Amino acid sequence: MDAELVERVRRFNRTVTQRVGALEDAFLSRGRPLGHCRVLWEIGERGSEVRLLRARLDLDSGYLSRILRTLEGDGLVIVESDPDDARVRRARLTGKGLGERAELDRRSDDQAASILRPLDPRQRERLVTAMAEVERLLVASMVEVAVADPRHPDARYSLGEYFAELARRFPKGFDPGRGVPAGADDLTLPRGLILVARLHSDPVGCGALKLRGGSAHLKRMWVAPAVRGLGLGRRLLAELEARAAEHGAATVRLETHAALTEARQLYRTAGYREVAAFNDEPYAAHWFEKTLRGQASSAVS
Repeated sequence: MDAELVERVRRFNRTVTQRVGALEDAFLSRGRPLGHCRVLWEIGERGSEVRLLRARLDLDSGYLSRILRTLEGDGLVIVESDPDDARVRRARLTGKGLGERAELDRRSDDQAASILRPLDPRQRERLVTAMAEVERLLVASMVEVAVADPRHPDARYSLGEYFAELARRFPKGFDPGRGVPAGADDLTLPRGLILVARLHSDPVGCGALKLRGGSAHLKRMWVAPAVRGLGLGRRLLAELEARAAEHGAATVRLETHAALTEARQLYRTAGYREVAAFNDEPYAAHWFEKTLRGQASSAVS
């Protein structure tokens, strides 16, 4: 990694943490640090499962438990078993907690206004535009991609969403049973694999490979609508190519439907060339191939 880029990120982090008051013991003068205030705010007016709270904030379970105990001791939060499932713990705000959350909202608005106030209108627009771009890129950096068992609930969910989207977008619908098969056994090594992308522990994308000799067949590329535009499709494609090379494939092949114009654009800009049909996939109108060069060294573990 470029050392200058790393230093610029660190400098940005120092500026932001100081400007928003993250270094203060009493964030927004409320007598508790930023982490405690953020947990209080994230619990929200309707409460939250502790498991989901931990995933959304990417917090260690022990650390979150300590924060919740402190907030309980302050009379702001109650942690209890879900009435429908005793194994599930839920956190909810007390009346005092709801009042504190409203006050945090008010003071957070004031703090945001204090950042904007010294700037002229043009500078304000530049700042909030830059913030939006930074937010998108930070979200992209938080997505984790890893090989999954195709039978895992996250893989099954991703494939289900993929099939549902194709059924909506294809003029005559989509039946996975009619196409070239890519079942669980096909997507388990050594025959193949599936990558699942997760954001805050939620599945937001997938892509799969069928491995055969010196070639790989790319299947099941899907990115959730909520994270499109973050470059996740291109990242999945690059990581699939790296995995293919790691397992001895010299080429990657794929086919796609005429309705998936954005997919064809992705493949072309990633170096795939359109070739003659190499299978009888009934939903395909375009077939692509790419020769891999030097991919194995970039494979992600």
